[in-house]
Amino acid sequence: MKSWPALAAAAFLAAPAGADMHAQIILEGPAAQGGLVRGRVPAGVTALRLDAQPVALAPDGRFVLGFDRDQAATATLHLTFADGRTATQPIEVAPRSWRIEHINVARRPAGVPDEAYRIRREGELARIRAARAQGSAAPGWSQSFIWPSRGRISGVFGSQRVYRGEPAAYHSGVDVAGGAGAPVVAPADGLVVLAGPPMFSLEGNLVIVDHGMGLNSAFLHLSRVDVAVGQRLRQGDRIGAIGATGRATGPHLHWSMMWNGVRIDPQSLAGPMPR
Repeated sequence: MKSWPALAAAAFLAAPAGADMHAQIILEGPAAQGGLVRGRVPAGVTALRLDAQPVALAPDGRFVLGFDRDQAATATLHLTFADGRTATQPIEVAPRSWRIEHINVARRPAGVPDEAYRIRREGELARIRAARAQGSAAPGWSQSFIWPSRGRISGVFGSQRVYRGEPAAYHSGVDVAGGAGAPVVAPADGLVVLAGPPMFSLEGNLVIVDHGMGLNSAFLHLSRVDVAVGQRLRQGDRIGAIGATGRATGPHLHWSMMWNGVRIDPQSLAGPMPR
């Protein structure tokens, strides 16, 4: 199991002029669009927010923050101390370049779904939302993530097609073309919060693993599922196998991650694909 890097290598956030230096937060690494940052609050902090979003704190003051693909250049941390004092600290969020494909044809309009499809899809989305809302005390958020499967990266987070100026939805995860039946494993410790039955509208065989502190992973299009809801996983435990179930043009793993409803880039956590 890989552990969270020591905070000795982290940098202090630059505090504004006149700020209480005891209120300074330590962040591990720079913040960037689509990225996840770990940090620690100073002693005495009882609550933390990122803009309007409450941020969970571990007993030792550690936390994680996620930034959307289109996050603005500046975010603000709001600290509340046990004695009632409050403080704020700005975070500069680095922009990233996304793979944008401009297509000189009109976007093909989506067909109007029939009532049966709409009802089924609403039920599937409700299951996904309920699973992600559960949360757990899993420690995976504090670990260095590994790739859940190996193979050619066939789709990257944030890529998007623009049809004559009309943008389609951006790609919400990373795709790994590892071959049908290739194993899919847990990228970090976690609790299985969703595992079957299949989502026929889009995801196919879907597993969602909660890593704690608002962070979770979803694994789509699996050919088989080898875990059950409520099962606790260690990093490297088998989840299932690569497939093409649901809306997929061929066998691949779609791995997506969210932090408190914010989509983040799994590749930014797992790093380069091992050879």
